[in-house]
Amino acid sequence: MREAQVADDEAAGAGHAGNGENTELQQLRARVAALESEGVRPPRHRVRSFFAAVLITLGVLLAPLSIVAAWASDVVGDTDRYVETVAPLASEPAVQEAVANRVTNAVMTRLDLSTLLSDAAPAERPRLEKALGKLGDSLEGAVESFVRDKARAIVASEQFETVWTEANRRAHAAVDKALTGSGGGAIELQDNAVTLNLGPVIDQVKERLVADGMTVAGRIPQVNTNFVLVKSDQLEDVRTYVRILQLAGDWLVVLAVVLLAAGVLLAVRRRRALVTASLCAAAAVIVLAIGLRVFRAVYLDRLPAQVSQDAAAEVYDTVIHLLQLMIRMTVALAVVIALAAWLTGPGRRASFLRGLWTSGIGALRGTADRAGLRLGPVGPFVRRFRTWINWIVVAGALVIYLLWSYPTGWTVVGIALCLVFVLAIVEFLAGPAEAEQPQQPQPPATAPV
Repeated sequence: MREAQVADDEAAGAGHAGNGENTELQQLRARVAALESEGVRPPRHRVRSFFAAVLITLGVLLAPLSIVAAWASDVVGDTDRYVETVAPLASEPAVQEAVANRVTNAVMTRLDLSTLLSDAAPAERPRLEKALGKLGDSLEGAVESFVRDKARAIVASEQFETVWTEANRRAHAAVDKALTGSGGGAIELQDNAVTLNLGPVIDQVKERLVADGMTVAGRIPQVNTNFVLVKSDQLEDVRTYVRILQLAGDWLVVLAVVLLAAGVLLAVRRRRALVTASLCAAAAVIVLAIGLRVFRAVYLDRLPAQVSQDAAAEVYDTVIHLLQLMIRMTVALAVVIALAAWLTGPGRRASFLRGLWTSGIGALRGTADRAGLRLGPVGPFVRRFRTWINWIVVAGALVIYLLWSYPTGWTVVGIALCLVFVLAIVEFLAGPAEAEQPQQPQPPATAPV
């Protein structure tokens, strides 16, 4: 009896101690929950969070500037890249029409219409009249139409593409001078404009006119007329900033990435900081894209009346085409990183989506098992090194992205989808973890003593 009473007392004491520990644990949990709800952090965490926010903010502000710097370094500072960028303009209808009009005006101002027929030889007059057609009430209008048709035929030919490419190669120094201030003192800008010399095109038009019967066109002297590529009264203001960005070049991109990475690593909640930094960087780059559209409208609105609006718009869109590709690529990359960080987090929705992913692959694997698919030693090997394989696959996707020459937004999306597909294959091959563990033999039952 006494031994039984002692055992009961010990059990009661243990129960009271257990209840006391449970109560204390519940109080600690309630205190932690209250601190988290109030946003209270120890001083050390506050300092870390402050500096992390500063670094991320600087990285976000440098993101759009770094894109402009990379564009200025690749297009404005590289002649071959610039010529490759503007070469497609030779086949744009708006540019061809503007060049044809410019050439026509240059030829007509130097063509003496009063002596057009009188100076022609008697044997050439029937041919010239036939070429001009019915003159109607206006000889000047008929001749101008005739010249414009020949000019349009020239600018639509492959010869014009060659002339356009070579003219832009020679004009690149002026573009560099206009946007960065470099290029040497021998290069001068007239009225804050970058122009192309259309003299070779006029020579081809003169040859075509002579071949079609207007021999008097051969008497036109050497003509050098210009086609405006860039013209703005704000070139002086823009030049300094573009020059600074050009000198920064790709290093500004590296600095922005380093600042963002340092801010994320310093943050208390790194996953949340990564998502926030990625989305904020994407938003800053989108603001840059909006600014380019606004500047386009302002730039075209302030052009002189004699400059073709359609041709100037084509030139502007072509020159900043690579910049727009960089913007789309950066936005796509930032969204992919934010989405990946969120999906791998402990959130309820993220866990639900990962559960759907795992259950879907598990159902597919079960169907394959019932169909008789056997992986042999591949399954255990992949299960054993699954973590390493996943990291190798992610590193491979990153290397492909870094080695890709001028990736676009669709390039980033394509690489991300391929990465997801390969990770799904790894998950399929790995199989459930419990399939790798053999069942342990149960110890034999022993009779109670």
